[in-house]
Amino acid sequence: MTCYFRHMKHTFEKVGLEITGDNKRAIDKHIHGVLGIEYKNCSATWKEVKKRLADDEAGFLVEIKKF
Repeated sequence: MTCYFRHMKHTFEKVGLEITGDNKRAIDKHIHGVLGIEYKNCSATWKEVKKRLADDEAGFLVEIKKF
């Protein structure tokens, strides 16, 4: 779980999300839902996050910010 979060610090800062012990799991579930990937599939999620950031960073950030 959340194995890719360490790579997304800058992304979370852009949308104003502060990752805490209390919200980390919920944010992770939200991102999995946005991507349509089964929860806890970390490697597939990180692969898709990188793709979305490269293809449409602004759109992806809007979806993350809906948390």
